Amino acid sequence: MIRDRTERILLHSAHLVTDGQVTRDGWLLLRDGLIEDMGTGESWRSRVTTAQAGVNDQTEVVDLKGAWVAPGFVDIHCHGAGGFAFDDGPDAALKALDVHRQHGTTSSVLSFVTDTVPAMAERLAWAAHLTEEHPAVLGSHAEGPFLDPGHRGAHDEKLLVNPTTEATVELIEAARGTLRQITLAPERDGAARAITDLCAAGITVAVGHTDATYEDARQAFDAGARILTHAFNGMNAIHHRAPGPVVAALAREDITLELICDGVHVHPQVMAMIFGSARERTALITDAMSATCMHDGDYTLGSLPVTVTDGVARLAGGGSIAGSTLTMDKVVKRAVEEVGLPLEQAVYAATQAPLRAINAGEDRGRLAPGLRADLVVLTKDLNVESVYVAGKKAT
Repeated sequence: MIRDRTERILLHSAHLVTDGQVTRDGWLLLRDGLIEDMGTGESWRSRVTTAQAGVNDQTEVVDLKGAWVAPGFVDIHCHGAGGFAFDDGPDAALKALDVHRQHGTTSSVLSFVTDTVPAMAERLAWAAHLTEEHPAVLGSHAEGPFLDPGHRGAHDEKLLVNPTTEATVELIEAARGTLRQITLAPERDGAARAITDLCAAGITVAVGHTDATYEDARQAFDAGARILTHAFNGMNAIHHRAPGPVVAALAREDITLELICDGVHVHPQVMAMIFGSARERTALITDAMSATCMHDGDYTLGSLPVTVTDGVARLAGGGSIAGSTLTMDKVVKRAVEEVGLPLEQAVYAATQAPLRAINAGEDRGRLAPGLRADLVVLTKDLNVESVYVAGKKAT
């Protein structure tokens, strides 16, 4: 009896980067969207099936010639790319995700900037549909509207409000269990109750765009908040007598710190310090806006005009940094070349750390049999050579 033909892909002669380690001269066998098997050396040859004993499998064998293979990158804080903003609707979101996929990102959380609560609820509702229909979409992130006006960054001050019970319930219900993360300022009136309610709903609360002191942040973490949104940006700096939220996050083993690795938001040596203190709790993000992979010029982020000069996005009024124009491949490469991280640590921070931060990743984010075959192949100089999504070559 002849079975239906099954297409498999065997990638060999690669350096596999996962779980904070590098396996030299490794191979992966991809089948039915998953990693079926893996190993090292010449043992891959025994896994190439020939048409015998009733088997009719077709195996594509790819010699990667010493390239790096990592799990597909995961971006839990991103707003768009290619001229498309997630805020502009599902079609725009999918087009922006296509751009990021070309740069190795195979799983994303859709981040939305501050708007009215009803408008944000509407976005969370259609994001829930995308999450259900597209495995690459892990859910949504409401960055606002419960933020501090004094640390608003590229958020419209007129739209910032306190987190009332009515407002949090509206957002929770609209997302239908797909709101992965919400950023708020814990010092705002009603924030303590909101943190409790959001955590009870299974949402990861992040501290950010905040005037929080060390004590405020510590209380938020005690109440259940688990992420520090783009550490150092949109919050009080470290002072030797007023350590602020960054030090509060570093002091806790259960808090993940987001970092934007573009050399603009945070100095490379400061990032190295953070990785040295929170090796497995630092998640690399892009915070990318619609101008990503586009030319310099004028754009918008939410309702605010933005000017991009030499790849750096700033508000047209006031000059505040307005997200980034990063992609995750650039993030990982900068982390290695400018921050000085070993590649395996940079990859961990771009895959497993962000997934752990939002309590996701049971089916992805690592190279292991049975997991999704979402992969990025990097050249020796850390440029994207190819991307595989669910076992199929996408780029």
